Amino acid sequence: MSTEPSVERDLDGLGEQATDGHTRLTDISGVTEGRSMASIPEYYAGKNVLITGATGFMGKVLVEKLLRACPEVRALYLLVRPKAGQSMEQRVSDMMTCKLFDRVREVNPDFHLKIIPISSELTQPGLAISPEDVEKLSACINVVFHCAATIRFDEPLKHALQLNVIATQQLLSLAKQMQHLEAFVHISTAYANCNRKHIDEVIYPPPVEPKKLIDSLEWMDDSIVRDITPRLIGDRPNTYTYTKALAECVVQQEQDKLNIAIIRPSIVGASWQEPVPGWIDNFNGPSGVFIAAGKGILRTMRANNDAVADLVPVDMVINLTLAAGWYTAVHRRKTEKQKDERPKSALVYNCTTGGINPFHWGQIEHHVMSSFKRNPLEQAFRRPNANITSNYLMNQYWILVSHKFPALIYDFVLRLSGQKPQMMRIFNRLHKAIGLLEYFSSQDWEWNSENMSMLMSQLTPEDRRTFNFDVRQLNWPEYIENYCIGTKKYVLNEDMSDIPAARQHLRKLRNIRYTFNTLLVVFIWRVFIARSQMARNIWYFVVSLCFKFLSYFRASSTITK
Repeated sequence: MSTEPSVERDLDGLGEQATDGHTRLTDISGVTEGRSMASIPEYYAGKNVLITGATGFMGKVLVEKLLRACPEVRALYLLVRPKAGQSMEQRVSDMMTCKLFDRVREVNPDFHLKIIPISSELTQPGLAISPEDVEKLSACINVVFHCAATIRFDEPLKHALQLNVIATQQLLSLAKQMQHLEAFVHISTAYANCNRKHIDEVIYPPPVEPKKLIDSLEWMDDSIVRDITPRLIGDRPNTYTYTKALAECVVQQEQDKLNIAIIRPSIVGASWQEPVPGWIDNFNGPSGVFIAAGKGILRTMRANNDAVADLVPVDMVINLTLAAGWYTAVHRRKTEKQKDERPKSALVYNCTTGGINPFHWGQIEHHVMSSFKRNPLEQAFRRPNANITSNYLMNQYWILVSHKFPALIYDFVLRLSGQKPQMMRIFNRLHKAIGLLEYFSSQDWEWNSENMSMLMSQLTPEDRRTFNFDVRQLNWPEYIENYCIGTKKYVLNEDMSDIPAARQHLRKLRNIRYTFNTLLVVFIWRVFIARSQMARNIWYFVVSLCFKFLSYFRASSTITK
């Protein structure tokens, strides 16, 4: 396997080798010629699209955007597995009833007729797709969007390998049977190569040959694999980034047979504009951290205030993904007409914000706290007041004082009232989740995004508006405000009309805090300090000074009146 992308590119004269040896997109065809091509909605009209991971966060947004912005698309085939006692039909039906699809529902109430679920299981040979469905997909699919993956950072290596690498291999095998396939778009992650500080839009050499690793782990007991996992993943922080790097290698191995694009989003957050600002449906990534901070549970987090928080809205990622599918297919078709026999190379798009429109963790902390004080969550544990620090000892101190000590008191009260203690368990889960994020919140990366910029230049003005992924337009304070409101409305299902009651609850918590702090000061002085004559003298001096100040204040108020 070649360790660097091919210098040549199957893009109608759009491939050029940069001076550093990396293949990048260059605009030889020109904007004028690009605009003579079919627009993105025109391209997807009449197309059959296969989507994996459609019931996940990004998959749902992809399905919604395709149906709304490309209404003439012929059909969307979704690979879905039965889960938690639900059939695949039930899961798809539940997905289509959520608020995400309200805009599509208004325009086309029968949009569900275009959605065709296909029974599949990523952990089974051949993805457990029936022979009849394989034949159907092979005969009709034009574009594949591979979104399915496990995003758990602490996933056991064997399971992560199965879902992120082996399943990708099997989907590629199916894709090679598709007679009318024009584009295969693989969703990776910008952190697949997080062991590097500067990341270009290229596929880097894998940490190990995927086939060799798969063959080696096949016979090993799970306990053995668990023991050797740290040595295998090396300088990567978890099995997620490790297996996503291997998956890119697997995709690259098929680039001479398929027309491939790879999308690398960074930390995917709530929607920016579409279908509604702030839409989010899960606790993953920053969403869970925001909610914990808004509830007053999270009071401290170890992160670098000055490090770039490379958040990217989910609708921007999906817009780029659809544009990349269009661009990959259209330029491949033009190349075939010219009978260009040059070898193909997968085109990589780093979908990030830090290098173009940076926003830092310290700024996020400020705006999240401000937002939740204006729009508080219901029944908060304490008032929102999180603190970010990069110092390990300070973080441990605040964990003890602001997390564990209050949790012990709260659980003690629950025991006295005959209820089951739960707060310490919640904090332990929170600490585990935050610990998994520390690697990404404590350092910076530099991502090259030339291909993303060039793809934008190839869009018509109308397509740029409809499929906007220009991160320069992102207003961060407004986005974070909508993100926080989105967690309240769409994740916690709280009503915005209850905000006055939530604010009243915060005021009550503030009064409780002031009362507790006052009693604590009195207790410390009276029990530990006031036993000595000097301490008593200081005590009486402070109290008398306070009385004098109050008397002066009252006298001044009377004179003023």
